[in-house]
Amino acid sequence: MASTLWCRASSSIVSCSSASALLRRRLPLVGAFCVLSLGIANLSPTLSSSFKTGSRFVSQSSARALHSTGMEGSSSTVPSIVVYVTVPNKEAGKKLAQSLVKEELAACVNIVPGIESVYKWKGEIQTDNEQLLVIKTRESLLEALTEYVKANHEYDVPEVIALPIRGGSIPYLEWIKSSTRE
Repeated sequence: MASTLWCRASSSIVSCSSASALLRRRLPLVGAFCVLSLGIANLSPTLSSSFKTGSRFVSQSSARALHSTGMEGSSSTVPSIVVYVTVPNKEAGKKLAQSLVKEELAACVNIVPGIESVYKWKGEIQTDNEQLLVIKTRESLLEALTEYVKANHEYDVPEVIALPIRGGSIPYLEWIKSSTRE
């Protein structure tokens, strides 16, 4: 709306399109701010008693229930993790991702292209273009998954970093359980 008002006031079409482009570039920042604000609202009940998402209102109690949907409370899920593994290229990532799912060591692997890694290796600063595998699996499979990655990765020291999943969509967490081996 701000760009529309500014465009109407402007006599130059170029200024209007550049304002529109500026607004489009800033929209992701607005989205990030909204996400951060949502998290802050949940941490501080005094900030607001409810917050708006889309066209409906969600109370703080229902928002807390969503965030506290932990796996420990559900017998239909298992403790689950997200594991990060970097790979040198798309082919290596796809091959490793498919084999992890086939071996039921992972329920799902997202391949994120176009990351640039800067690190120190053998005393030298290195910069490489890589891809990131985001692997969802059971916590109990971390050791087996780590050994599998080490045995099937071309790096001498492949990245294998695990983060706990503290909660989320119960049907999705149940799917992780049913899609991986015991």
